[in-house]
Amino acid sequence: MTGDRTAKVPQVFAGRRWLLPSAVADELDPDVERRGRPRRTARDWVVDVCCFLLAVAIGLAAVQSLDGDSATPHSLAVVDQLFGVLACGAVWLRRRWPVGLAVAMIPVGFVSNTAGGAAMVAVFTLAVHRPFRYVAWVGGAQLVLAPLFFWLRPDPDLSYAAAVVFTELLTLTVIGWGMFVRSKRQLMLSLRDRARRAETEAELRAEQAQRLAREAIAREMHDVLAHRLTLLSVHAGALEFRPDAPREEVARAAGVIRESAHEALQDLREIIGVLRAGEPDDTGRPQPTLGALDALITESREAGMKVTLANRVTDPATVPASVGRTAYRIAQEALTNARKHAPGTEVTVTVTGTPGEGLVIVVRNPPPEGEVPHVPGSGQGLIGLTERATLAGGRLEHGPEAGGGFRVRASLPWG
Repeated sequence: MTGDRTAKVPQVFAGRRWLLPSAVADELDPDVERRGRPRRTARDWVVDVCCFLLAVAIGLAAVQSLDGDSATPHSLAVVDQLFGVLACGAVWLRRRWPVGLAVAMIPVGFVSNTAGGAAMVAVFTLAVHRPFRYVAWVGGAQLVLAPLFFWLRPDPDLSYAAAVVFTELLTLTVIGWGMFVRSKRQLMLSLRDRARRAETEAELRAEQAQRLAREAIAREMHDVLAHRLTLLSVHAGALEFRPDAPREEVARAAGVIRESAHEALQDLREIIGVLRAGEPDDTGRPQPTLGALDALITESREAGMKVTLANRVTDPATVPASVGRTAYRIAQEALTNARKHAPGTEVTVTVTGTPGEGLVIVVRNPPPEGEVPHVPGSGQGLIGLTERATLAGGRLEHGPEAGGGFRVRASLPWG
């Protein structure tokens, strides 16, 4: 599932990657192998060219102001323009070394007026690509040095105060713009991370739902197969211990064994089909409800059990399906246990309840007469019944009675 998900991501950015900054595009694309610097996208090239041209344009404007400034010595003007050319060329290195370029522009910008555009580009790049602490140091140094620069080299067109205020405001604007761009990128990446976490959580919830469904199927398999296989064990044991039984009784026991084996195989086949499908199958045989309790008692009687049913629910069809199914499984497991541990005794099944008061099912059996042969089992049936009743919102009690018998009592909500 994870492989399919990551395989679809590059298709989303295949036609849009050039619109994004390279750093953002690489972060959004999980399949990119990050080796060193990210490669420039088409948008990066356009932005870099614009930044370079902006730095050159500001430098050329500063050159024209130098030509009309008679207070600046010729040698200083030459050095100013030389540093300006180098600073404009260094703009192409702003993505590789944003901090180094911005720090280098502090002394260069203090000496060269034509490097002012490149210095603004360097500060903007620093604000976009690095945390605020770097911007605070570099931008603060430029803001502090601006009054000193214009005091040493006054602007020929503006007054001292106007030049300082304009430069300070321009620097703050560039820093604010760069921080705004950085915050937008961080927001985009945080939304990406949030979407990935939501997708991961959705997958975990789906896996948990599948696990719970499989556990429910396992409980159903235990209840159904335990009932069928107990019939097989009891009748096979009877044939083993009574080889001289009448032919009619042997034929009847063999028929029960054959029918129980067929039903067990059919149930097991359906359960395996559901497990292979990975989800519950609602197209198979309908799940039993309280109305199927009579058929369960009849089946137990045909298997040789003595069962008395006292169903005091006037209309079993009004019982909710989940509650009726839970009651049916409890009765089925209780009859299975009675058949195992108290064969030959008369089992009493009592069902009472009304809407609003709940449904109560009680299964009792007296102590067995004589020694009971050991029947193998897991011993988890009553634990499963308790869990099933708890999940249905009710409770289950079980244990020996005073006279030596055994009782299972379950109370389920019916509202």
